[in-house]
Amino acid sequence: MAHALSLMDVSDVIRVLAADSNRMNSQLLASALERDKRFQVLEAAPDARGIIAAIMKEKPAVVVISADIDGNPRKGFEVAREVRGLCPTSRIVMLLDSAERGLVVEAFRAGARGVFSRNESLKSLAKCIYCVHQGQVWANSKELRYLLDALGEALPLRVVDAKGTELLSRREQEVVRCVAEGLSNREIAQRLGLTEHTVKNYLFRIFDKLGVSKRVEVVLYAYSLGNTLDLAGAGTKSNGKSLPSAPAQASSESRLSSGLSPAMGSCN
Repeated sequence: MAHALSLMDVSDVIRVLAADSNRMNSQLLASALERDKRFQVLEAAPDARGIIAAIMKEKPAVVVISADIDGNPRKGFEVAREVRGLCPTSRIVMLLDSAERGLVVEAFRAGARGVFSRNESLKSLAKCIYCVHQGQVWANSKELRYLLDALGEALPLRVVDAKGTELLSRREQEVVRCVAEGLSNREIAQRLGLTEHTVKNYLFRIFDKLGVSKRVEVVLYAYSLGNTLDLAGAGTKSNGKSLPSAPAQASSESRLSSGLSPAMGSCN
């Protein structure tokens, strides 16, 4: 809780840049977030150029940005895509007026690691920011299903390195597609004519090749980077880094108790 963290080390404070649809809303949002002692809230001009300039200068850990910027209801998605390219260490939470399917999918496609509907509480937003900073993905069960459905529509996908060389074998790609559909190990085994033990071994190899630790990480990165997943700049083992963990975090009764369906949690 916030009062228990009031004496935390400065290095533990999360630097957050909050950019709402206009200056007044941004100031109100920043003031609300500053009440939580875990956060150091940074200011930015309430326009696309000002937001990007502030992010490049301050390098915040988390960026909370409205989909509506500069009077354009989808400008925030453009900003998010630019931020992902210019400052990939900053994790993005997209503020949405509603959890409409198209908005949720576009937010993740733009590089968001969390989507937050304005009809939820500020307390939930603080938890969302903290969880995204920890490397988790913030989405309720319905929002995650939107993402998985959209990925299914975009299949087949290819996982390649910078030279276009496929990192996964044909069978491993088949397993990834099954994971993207939310199938359990048993269901994958039945579909592909394998044993559950063999499926688990495939998953361990896939995780090792991609430098991930959760099934859903593969799905989220595959969709956020398009049908062809270029892992050269995505923080994989090939460049000595790891992708962040990505279980969707539970925050209310509408959210999954473990963040993910049992099929999406791990190799098991």
